[in-house]
Amino acid sequence: MALIGDKEYYKGIDDIKYEGKDSDNPLAFKYYNPDQVVAGKTMREHFKFAVAYWHSFCGTGADPFGPGTINYSWDQIADPIESAKSKADAAFEFITKMGFDYFCFHDYDLVREGSTIAESEKRLSTIVEYLKEKKAASGVKLLWGTANCFSNPRYMNGAATNPNFEVVARAGAQVKMALDATMALNGENYVFWGGREGYMSLLNTDLKREVEHMGIFLQKARDYARAQGFKGTFFIEPKPAEPMKHQYDFDAATVVGFLHQFGLQDDFKINLEVNHATLANHTMQHEIAVAASHGMMGSIDANRGDYQNGWDTDQFPNNITEVTEIMIEFLKAGGLQGGGINFDAKIRRNSTDLEDIFHAHIGGADTFARALLIADKILTKSPYSKMFTDRYSSFDSGKGKAFENGEINFEELFEIAKSIGEPELISGKQELFENIINQYI
Repeated sequence: MALIGDKEYYKGIDDIKYEGKDSDNPLAFKYYNPDQVVAGKTMREHFKFAVAYWHSFCGTGADPFGPGTINYSWDQIADPIESAKSKADAAFEFITKMGFDYFCFHDYDLVREGSTIAESEKRLSTIVEYLKEKKAASGVKLLWGTANCFSNPRYMNGAATNPNFEVVARAGAQVKMALDATMALNGENYVFWGGREGYMSLLNTDLKREVEHMGIFLQKARDYARAQGFKGTFFIEPKPAEPMKHQYDFDAATVVGFLHQFGLQDDFKINLEVNHATLANHTMQHEIAVAASHGMMGSIDANRGDYQNGWDTDQFPNNITEVTEIMIEFLKAGGLQGGGINFDAKIRRNSTDLEDIFHAHIGGADTFARALLIADKILTKSPYSKMFTDRYSSFDSGKGKAFENGEINFEELFEIAKSIGEPELISGKQELFENIINQYI
């Protein structure tokens, strides 16, 4: 391939190609064939795979018990703009070698934050112009942008929900700049993740007031972007806790209620993350079903947690059973609305070889592709769909249909119940459903 920039960062690694499940090449896709049509769309269209700027080009492996284990050459460059350009060169080399079409970013993933708002705006504007050139040369697109309104100490008590209006104003300025950058790069969507929009203790928290402030903040952000001509979708990404004790965007159901409360339901959908679902004591398939039932399944952050760690480990997805069940809900819902599959995942702290980041993304893409193929077969060739439909057949005609249409009142329900006596027990066949999943895997 032709490199974009003068330096090759991932030396010795060629473009990643599809070679099929019998390939022994660790740097090749076994299941992800971008042009293969499944359920009426190519895999490329179904997934719209994106690379997360923050984990793949900013994450060093640092954790609460030690500093990073990965030293990026661009982090050694003192000048923030030259450092940002070097990082962009590496990012676009990686994305194009992977054959993916999209990336996602937080504002200060792209370039180091300045000491003032004016300096930050200047830096972002400069690197955005450079990224426009990278996009034009590579064909890589921006799936969504967002603002990091949680890392800086100023946001220790929240951003849009901070009890100090000056911090709320600063968050507004930062989100405006992130929106401007997203729009300048023709971003297809914009995400809000309220990393510190919540509380550590209710003793010092006016919950009602803070939630209302968040609603107003999002209304004004939407109004600003729409006034600038932004046609994309806004997403909210639920997470129940961490870093706060309780976060206001707890899960999909909470977000749906919030969006309707503040009149945002026509502009916003939900960006669901697998690890966040499990932290909320849900499954990802549950979260997809909830969002889809409200027409709000917008985008997915692909990762997984660790079954023995109750925190957000952001590991690359590799659990084929879990992802197959996710893909069943994905296909039943008709796919994503506006978004894609962003690998919001990081290689492990002790994964320090050059090719590890490739192995991680290849494995993640293959897991989703294999799960899609399996889910499609389950829905079209197995007894699953008929069993699923038949379970609710009593509502497809007669009095059940009348009830579903709202045509039977409680007095009528009483008379019907008297006339039929004790209903028979009808098995839910859960074990058979589970066996069908295993059979097709």
